[in-house]
Amino acid sequence: MYLYDEIDRRIVKERAEQFRDQTRRFLAGELSEEEFRPLRLMNGLYIQRHAPMLRIAIPYGHLSSRQLRKLAHIARTYDRGYGHFTTRQNIQFNWPALEQVPDILDELAEVDMHAIQTSGNCVRNTTTDAFAGVAADELIDPRPYCEIIRQWSTLHPEFAFLPRKFKIAVSGSTEDRAATWVHDIGLHVVRDEGGEVGFKVIVGGGLGRTPMVGEVIRPFLPTRHLLTYLDAVLRVYNRFGRRDNKYKARIKILVKAMTAEGFAAKVEDEWQHLKDGPSTLRDEDVAHFASFFVDPPYETLPAFSETLAARLAEDRVFARWVERNTRLHRHPGYRSVVLSLKKTGMPPGDITAEQMEHAADWADRFGFGELRVAHEQNLILPDVREDDLYTVWQLAREQGFATPNIGLLTDIICCPGGDFCSLANAKSIPVAQAIQERFDNLDHLYDLGEIDCNMSGCMNACGHHHIGNIGILGVDKNGEEWYQITLGGSQGNHTAIGKVIGPSFAQAQIPDVFEKIMQVYLEQRQASEPFIDTVRRIGLDPFKERVYAKHH
Repeated sequence: MYLYDEIDRRIVKERAEQFRDQTRRFLAGELSEEEFRPLRLMNGLYIQRHAPMLRIAIPYGHLSSRQLRKLAHIARTYDRGYGHFTTRQNIQFNWPALEQVPDILDELAEVDMHAIQTSGNCVRNTTTDAFAGVAADELIDPRPYCEIIRQWSTLHPEFAFLPRKFKIAVSGSTEDRAATWVHDIGLHVVRDEGGEVGFKVIVGGGLGRTPMVGEVIRPFLPTRHLLTYLDAVLRVYNRFGRRDNKYKARIKILVKAMTAEGFAAKVEDEWQHLKDGPSTLRDEDVAHFASFFVDPPYETLPAFSETLAARLAEDRVFARWVERNTRLHRHPGYRSVVLSLKKTGMPPGDITAEQMEHAADWADRFGFGELRVAHEQNLILPDVREDDLYTVWQLAREQGFATPNIGLLTDIICCPGGDFCSLANAKSIPVAQAIQERFDNLDHLYDLGEIDCNMSGCMNACGHHHIGNIGILGVDKNGEEWYQITLGGSQGNHTAIGKVIGPSFAQAQIPDVFEKIMQVYLEQRQASEPFIDTVRRIGLDPFKERVYAKHH
């Protein structure tokens, strides 16, 4: 993973010192709330329903074991013993005391971490595939380019006050596992007819109040032009994006108003002033960043592990976990292990300080001291020898990490909702837990197969409910919490926005609604047809009829 140099460390340390002084002046009454607000947001500090919330950047989801241990220490020392991983591969602490936040930033700086640009109208944390560098279907490793984007965008003076927040995602594999189609800019690694590597550039995706799938504005951009082209896109947005209405300020609204073709033309015009300029990436620039992402010292292992095969044959429970919670690795004899943060009864995405410490220990013992945070709010050990999988599974079971539900209905993506967030219309966590409890039978869960369920407590869509095969949105109805259901959403190469099936439901009704949706699916599916394919084939009407039938 990328290692900070002295310039990186100086920037992070100076920012922490600045915020310490800003916090001191605010607490002393020298800064008003209005003056302090943009300063705290620039450092990832929100004021939530009950306490401040600090969002810490985890660039493109990469963590070292040392950094995770520091997060565990922060959780135990400054919070209530846990943190929450988000869909943008960051971690949030929900209970820090305002006066202690500068101390937290100092502690983060000790391990090359920070909260810079995790809020505000700027370029946020760049995200990518959690399996980048180890995925079997990878064209090229996208992480060097993610790091290039991180350094280009950090404290960029021209893009510090955009019309609205701005999010970039990069995918380097044949399968998009970074939700690139619903980002302000999505970058797909592609090769042209001559074999040259470049990016397909997607602009104008996003969820929230007005969900949209992005538009391709350039099918092939040579990698050397990455930064100059991003500059052009951001300049067009900065110039023409609306600032009079925050609900219409995202780039997706601008692209729709201009049309994709019109927006692309503006970008091309701007790019002519930047193309081949000082920000053009030289081969040596890319090689420098790629040098941080070389393979660790993998062993030469057989493609077939007799130890693993024997364990799979004798232990059905272990075999089920391997099927759901491990992924093939591009190096023979290794797997990537997904540590599930979706155990029934636990808030999705939450992780305790003790769990962080155990996961850090396993990263050192069974890998190369590295972990990944997944878009789906789980934690990943990227490099585990197949011969070690049984031991890892046993340890993960002891710590509540081994629920074999990755990709299944109870692997719910969920924002913190009304339990914490001041913007939320409804609670998310109790609903997610009720669904997990209703579908806690693993045999039934496996029979249902892969189903993405996403939940948000408000229209800001932090839980990405629009692209869940089943989406849940918390809404306010006359001061009470109700829940709207969408079907047919999906992410990946065939990203689609789900459609609302009808009137919203009370919280207590949601598990029964899910039961009815599953009944229709089991009755209507063909052979081993996945849920999303059944929804696309038969449409929403059969589900509506069952869900809203009075006497079924």
